[in-house]
Amino acid sequence: MRARAQHAERHRSSRSNWLRAAVLGADDGLVSTASLVLGVAASGASTVAILTAGIAGTAAGAGSMAAGEYVSVSSQRDTEEADVLLERREIAADPEQELLELADIYESRGLEPELARLVAEALTERDAVAAHVRDELGLGDDRRANPLQAAGASAAAFLAGAIWPLLAMALVPRGARAVATVVITIVALTTLGAVGARLGGAPPGRAALRVGFWGALAMGVTSGIGALVGVVA
Repeated sequence: MRARAQHAERHRSSRSNWLRAAVLGADDGLVSTASLVLGVAASGASTVAILTAGIAGTAAGAGSMAAGEYVSVSSQRDTEEADVLLERREIAADPEQELLELADIYESRGLEPELARLVAEALTERDAVAAHVRDELGLGDDRRANPLQAAGASAAAFLAGAIWPLLAMALVPRGARAVATVVITIVALTTLGAVGARLGGAPPGRAALRVGFWGALAMGVTSGIGALVGVVA
């Protein structure tokens, strides 16, 4: 008897749910908090006012990210569950037609018709619903929406990102804190882009530049608005 190969490949696509939420949360924490404190600082506000606004924005942002991720991913999960329920009903109503549908899927992927039928019969006998959910709907267990995971990853990542511009504003002397905040935030953004790309198996350089550029643009716009408000006030 031929021994079964004990080789487990590690595919990165299974990380897509939490990785997307984590990268989005950290990016938002860095950009929104840095933009907020830079904008308030540009208006001429005191250090206490800047940090108060930054901390309040961080708390609000983390809560908003968690709630938003939970609601949006829950909606995705509800859609997935509705599709699974529909498949379950169709299998119960017309199992032979669903078997042919499954065989057609395997045949379209390159199997001979007879072999496709045998594979469909074997998988249907084992778990018909699971076979249709995986091969017809494309909903593998490791890719199903997880609202709590997405919400937790997003909130934690937002806090981890927001801490850097807050520390820069709190610890760096007044004359250099704006520049320090910008530099630290851009370094953190490019690092985040590179790490996120590596975790997802993508080239890190392009991702780092993309995240850094848009973050710098957001901070520049906000600082300009803050300075304008300070002049008008």
